[in-house]
Formats: sequence, structure tokens, C-alpha cells
Amino acid sequence: MLEAKLQEAGLLKKLLDAIKELVTDANFDCNEEGINLQAMDNSHVALVVVKMESTGFKKYRCDRPMPLGVNLASLTKVLKCAKDDDTCTLKAGDGLDSLNLVYEAKNSDRIAEYDMKLMDIDAEQLGIPDTDYDARITLPAAEFTRIVKDLSLLGESVRIEVNKEGIRFVSDGEAANGSVLLKPTDGKVKIGDDDEEEEEEKEDEEDEDEDSAKAKKKAKKQKKVKKESNDDVEMNGDEENGNEEFTAKSDDEGEDEKEDDEEESEGSSKKRKKASSSKSKKPAKKAKTKKDDDEYSGGVDIAMNQHVTLTFSLKYLVNFSKSSSLSDSVQLMMSNDVPLLVSYSFESGYIRYYLAPKIGDD
Repeated sequence: MLEAKLQEAGLLKKLLDAIKELVTDANFDCNEEGINLQAMDNSHVALVVVKMESTGFKKYRCDRPMPLGVNLASLTKVLKCAKDDDTCTLKAGDGLDSLNLVYEAKNSDRIAEYDMKLMDIDAEQLGIPDTDYDARITLPAAEFTRIVKDLSLLGESVRIEVNKEGIRFVSDGEAANGSVLLKPTDGKVKIGDDDEEEEEEKEDEEDEDEDSAKAKKKAKKQKKVKKESNDDVEMNGDEENGNEEFTAKSDDEGEDEKEDDEEESEGSSKKRKKASSSKSKKPAKKAKTKKDDDEYSGGVDIAMNQHVTLTFSLKYLVNFSKSSSLSDSVQLMMSNDVPLLVSYSFESGYIRYYLAPKIGDD
């Protein structure tokens, strides 16, 4: 049995509005971890992945894994009967004949209940490989929506270029051409392991300063010992016979030299350890997903390992941008000759689109 209660029906309505034009029928795969959806468009050019974690529901119960096959257009019509702030409860029994939806108004005793027939959809789950993307761009969702809508008025395709300057969207139409350049808010495109290299250089400078300080300290002590030794020679030496008698070192002098030896040994050990660490250092890290990043600051953030240039259909990007109602930011993940990943994250879940690039005149 499935019982999933959302705090607000508006979330489910926004999700359906974002994907209903790309996907006609799909399975909502329910298990104890949450509700997932994976479906391709009819042209097999775009893949949609939706994840709603169980923690995002006000109440969630799923006794066993079950697929709920629905027609998205029909489900959208049923959801229109609910206000955005109504609580929405999805229920399905073991028979899987129908999906029950219950809407409860927050400011009244109104309770509406609807039943929708389920479908038997034979859809194979695709294995999405973990990809190390060469470029990661995070930007305001509203800005992305504006760019793809504006450029869609000029042509059918957009060329997306990521380089040291920023990210550029270019559309070449029959009557006009358009180009939009977005530069990172902090004025710098993060390239490869720049931060890691800066940290290593800083460590090297600190080690050099430490070695220099130790050398000066040691030279000062040696000078002091030499001076004391010369004094001893003058007082105790037998200059006429050519014999020199040196006085024994004091306890303080012995301790000073011992400390110097220990410091030298410790410094050598640190250098060997650092050299070993540098040799075993892992290759440059690839771009991460937003999930691994700090909280979104509201600007444009660009990180890349190499230049990326890909061309995509604007029709699909315009459809993807409808998810801007779910999140303030959008993340684009790109690598040459690899499908584009467009990701919108919301509380306890996400919606991701994978779009194959255009090749040549296709």
C-alpha cells in the first residue's frame, strides 16, 4: 500500500506542468525511499528524471515497491482541481487499479477526493552512468529562461560555449543572429585545480619561511658558541706552545644544539611527507553537481576543466526552463560529445533533463 501526503499540492502541479509536454505516459516508481520518475520523450532525444525523497512528504508509507502508470495529461487535469496550498494525499492499494487523490483545504473543512485509472506501462529503466563533466555552470533560473526564449525567436538551435571568458549562448537564424555572454559574478572562471595549486604554493612559501627562520636562528647560535669558544681560547689556551684548550660546553648550549637537530629532523620529515603526498596526488577533479556545493549565492558560477562547445535544440531547452518555478537556480553540466544535464533542485528532490547534442546538420 502507498500513502504519500504532500504539504502543498502546488509542488506536484509544477512538476507535471514542467514535463507533460515532453512525456505522455510514465511510471511513478514508488518505494520506501520515495517516488521516482524516469521517461524519454517520443523522439528519444531527451530524458527526464524526477526524484521526490520520502523526507519531503508530510506523511509517507510504501509497504513494497510499486509502479504507478499514469497518463500525465489526465493527472494534470485532476491536479487542477486542487489549490496550490491544499494538502495532497496520494493513495494506491495493492490491486493497483486506480490512484486515489485527496485534497484538504487549509482554511476550511473542504475535502475533495478523486480516483484516476492507472495504466500498465512497459517502460525499461535506463542506467544513467556517472559522468565526470568538464564544465559546470550555475545561474539564476529566470536568466536561463529568458535567454532560451529570446534566442528561440531567432533560430531552432543554440550553440553553448564555455571558456575562460564565461558561457556564451549563440543562435544563428535565417533573418538574424543572437549572442548572449554570461560572465561569472566573481569575475573569474574556476579552471581545473587552481585552488589546490594555490594552496600548495602557499604551503611551499610557509615551509621556505620556516626553513629561513630556522637557518637564521641556528646561525645566530653558532655565532654565539663561536664567540664563547674564542673567549675560552684566550683565557685557557697555551698560545706559546701552539696548544689550545677548549672549555666544555654548558648544558644550555647542548640543549640548544639538540633542539636544532630535532627541528632539522622534523623539517626533513615534513618535506619527505609532502613530496610523497604530491607524487600520490589524484588526477584533477571533474565538475561537481550542485548537491556537493555550498548554498547558491544567486549569481553566475562557472567551473571548467577544458573548453566545451555543443549545439542543442532550443525547443527542448524552452521546455526544460518551465521548471524554473521549482527552483531559483539551474545547473548546466557539459562535456564534449556527451548529453547536456540541466538540473533543478527543490526541497527533498530534483528534476533533471538529459539532452543529446546536435551533430552536424542533424
